[in-house]
Amino acid sequence: MLQETPDGLYCPAGNFYIDPWGAVDRAIITHGHGDHARTGSRAYLCASPCRAVLEQRLEPGTTIESAPYNQNIQLGGVTVSFHPAGHILGSAQIRVEGPGGVWVVSGDYKREADPTCDGFEPVRCDTFITESTFGLPIFRWDPAAQVIADLVRWSESNRAAGMTSVLFCYTLGKAQRVLAALADVVDRPVLVHGAMMAMTDIYRRAGVRMAPTELLVERGRQQPLAGELVLAPLLARGTPWMRRLGDFSDAFASGTMRVRGMRRQRNVDRAIVLSDHADWPALLETIREVGASRVLTTHGYPEALARYLRTQGIESGTIRTAWEGEAASA
Repeated sequence: MLQETPDGLYCPAGNFYIDPWGAVDRAIITHGHGDHARTGSRAYLCASPCRAVLEQRLEPGTTIESAPYNQNIQLGGVTVSFHPAGHILGSAQIRVEGPGGVWVVSGDYKREADPTCDGFEPVRCDTFITESTFGLPIFRWDPAAQVIADLVRWSESNRAAGMTSVLFCYTLGKAQRVLAALADVVDRPVLVHGAMMAMTDIYRRAGVRMAPTELLVERGRQQPLAGELVLAPLLARGTPWMRRLGDFSDAFASGTMRVRGMRRQRNVDRAIVLSDHADWPALLETIREVGASRVLTTHGYPEALARYLRTQGIESGTIRTAWEGEAASA
């Protein structure tokens, strides 16, 4: 029912693409990260909470339609609906029902509770297309509360040493999740890079409670930064923006930091293992719960996960996508 094409996953019966990487007539979008929501298509359809994110990320004047979670939409010969994926604000799994049975495209997802987005809901299906960004047994996450507590202790130790704490993290999703976790912890505004403000404002308008923020560029030149916590995208490293920070210690928040040697590769002082993707146990739990007789894996470590599933008696294979997953939002 869904086919691999040069422009991405295509549904002939409904004449639409899911998270296409080419410019198409109708794109149905799982979430707003740039590797899944690319510019250039004629019209977009997403879950209602995702609409403001797409309006921010896509070109002005782009046709964007949205629908609430769990609402059926008839498109040609198939019925489509969005279901919470728990990845970021507005993220959705896409359920497609038609002559080929029920297919679900997971998009990116996580299973741990997160106050910044609707929690993942397993959707029963015949064919499940699942991300496998962290599809190896080595990827197992500690509870988020424990990770945030470690982050706070690191920041406080830097404050005692008269240093600024710089946490590099993704602009959409990770930054807001950290700010939400800090809402009841910090007693002063968190300084942020300007690239993070637009999405953070969207989250606030959606009713997400987060720690107060202040743009670093608005902080007076004479005000010391020692002891402050600063959030910034990784692309800010080595730019003139960093010169204001003085003596600092840096960290990077990503599930990739679980891999030994990644901290050295990223050249940061601290590894913060906090991911917005499902870890290995959560991937297996999800596959059991959806009850699919066939599971197709994509991006990250698709071959490893598919191979394991076949040993468990589940028909499985891989599909090619241009979704970056790990690099974009891990």
